[in-house]
Amino acid sequence: MLKSGTKIRFTSTEVAELSELGIDVTGVKNADAFANALYPWVEALGEVRPDLLDKLARDLAQAKGIELPPALIPLPCPDSPERS
Repeated sequence: MLKSGTKIRFTSTEVAELSELGIDVTGVKNADAFANALYPWVEALGEVRPDLLDKLARDLAQAKGIELPPALIPLPCPDSPERS
């Protein structure tokens, strides 16, 4: 990725590699557009492999030197069908 100020550009090789992962970065010119291009991929990863998404979040937090908030554990609703 090439960066100049707030503008970013991807090489043709990077565009092809990201495309293989299902990430379309054609036309991406800034960090916000890149985040928007990643959103569907991250959302799908969270549904298919939440363990990998958690690991990615932990590794990114560690690289930035920050702590993640505690993980939330979903609890069944008292009116949910699972309890009947």
